[in-house]
Amino acid sequence: MRFFLISDNADTRVGMRLAGIEGAVVRTKQEVDDAIDDAIRSKDIGIVLITEKLAGLIPERMSDLRLSKEPPLVVEIPDRHGTKRKKDSITRYVNESLGIKL
Repeated sequence: MRFFLISDNADTRVGMRLAGIEGAVVRTKQEVDDAIDDAIRSKDIGIVLITEKLAGLIPERMSDLRLSKEPPLVVEIPDRHGTKRKKDSITRYVNESLGIKL
């Protein structure tokens, strides 16, 4: 199983390429959907990394992909400018999901 990157800028792709991760640079909602479809069809891709900006273009699909039990696992990553999430986003997610206060 291998990683695959879907990014909105070439700098992130170059950085991941240095780590041995192939990827695609896309900019439109349709291109994002097509890249995800291609990754899903490829049976050797186990994890898809997608930048937060692109994930924001397809929120409903990202929700469906997170809930899917079928590979690949789709993970949002910050781009070269950093994350747009608030500092406590993971803690808040655990609190809301499990009802446990950390």
